[in-house]
Amino acid sequence: MNQRTMQGHGEPHQQGLTYGDEGVEPEDDGPYADVADPATGTVRLCAHRCDTCIFHADNPMNLQPGRVTDMVTRARRAEAHVVCHKTLGTDAPAICRGFADGPDQGRSLALRLARALGTLREISPP
Repeated sequence: MNQRTMQGHGEPHQQGLTYGDEGVEPEDDGPYADVADPATGTVRLCAHRCDTCIFHADNPMNLQPGRVTDMVTRARRAEAHVVCHKTLGTDAPAICRGFADGPDQGRSLALRLARALGTLREISPP
């Protein structure tokens, strides 16, 4: 039985979502492993929006129209989250504060579990 059949929806399960030059892409490193500290089990969340947060109204990252909406839609569908772009490629990727403060943050499995278990840890973005 292949992975698509085992998951029951015909599509691979998507994890934390990030963006790159080609668009929104699912992470490949296990369920929300990108924002969870493997040593402590805490889930990292940016303590505040960075100056270039993609959720600022003035579009400081100069993203194409609809790009953020697409990212949020895909994250909601997968019960995932958006990773802060400033933490990508670091040893401590974290959930974007702009996403976490939005109306759909309750759909993120990582945020729901970390809040319920008391394992949410706020970090300062680099």
